Amino acid sequence: MNLDAFNLSILIPAFLAGLLVLATHVPMGMQVLSRGIVFIDLAIAQIATLGVIAADRVGFEPEGWVAQAAAVSAALLGAVLLTWTEKRWPEIQEALIGVLFALAASGGMLMVANNPHGGEHLQELLSGQILWVGYAQLLPVAGLTAAILALWFWLGSRIGRFGFYALFAFAVTASVQLVGVYLVFASLIVPALACRAYPPRRRLFAAYAVGAVGYALGLGLSTLFDLPSGPLVVWTLALVGMAVHRSGAKPER
Repeated sequence: MNLDAFNLSILIPAFLAGLLVLATHVPMGMQVLSRGIVFIDLAIAQIATLGVIAADRVGFEPEGWVAQAAAVSAALLGAVLLTWTEKRWPEIQEALIGVLFALAASGGMLMVANNPHGGEHLQELLSGQILWVGYAQLLPVAGLTAAILALWFWLGSRIGRFGFYALFAFAVTASVQLVGVYLVFASLIVPALACRAYPPRRRLFAAYAVGAVGYALGLGLSTLFDLPSGPLVVWTLALVGMAVHRSGAKPER
């Protein structure tokens, strides 16, 4: 245990990044569970990652605006494709999402195959570097998060198929750049899954609480024990989620 490593100047922006991810992913996660398309987050996140890798492959910096534009464009193309497949083959949408994820993940591996630093870059995109997030990165994401939430709650059921997938694409693309693919998926599914049996009026607040506690514990423990922050937060989210689920309300009848 290293108490000297417990640095709030690093932990606070990392925790704020987690809260920004949770802000959009918790309500979206509830919608994903109700629609039965659990792996959509992984698929869209992997497609956005593929866009970043493609931009890097042709010589652009992964943190530059071109890579960000490539990530958003790739995610929106994925949203268009998923909108079409849901309309054309709704009964196998979940299977098609899984295939799309596998194709995007395999495509990313093929693109970095001859890059000496490709494996390291791919690992960073998957696991994330949340402890290295700075306040400058949070400001544009905060603005985008506010816009997404405003549209999400304002449109409600009028959002439509493409509106759902498009907002999802923007949210996931921004989140992947902050915390990585694994944490994006855990933030979407774990809080919503843990609180699915709660009464509707308490469900959203409880899910946000699960996410916030999971991030706080994971970031603190990763700093104290010098462990990778992204994977550890995934585990603490899951453990907090299981504890809340076991002690939570019974399903409504």
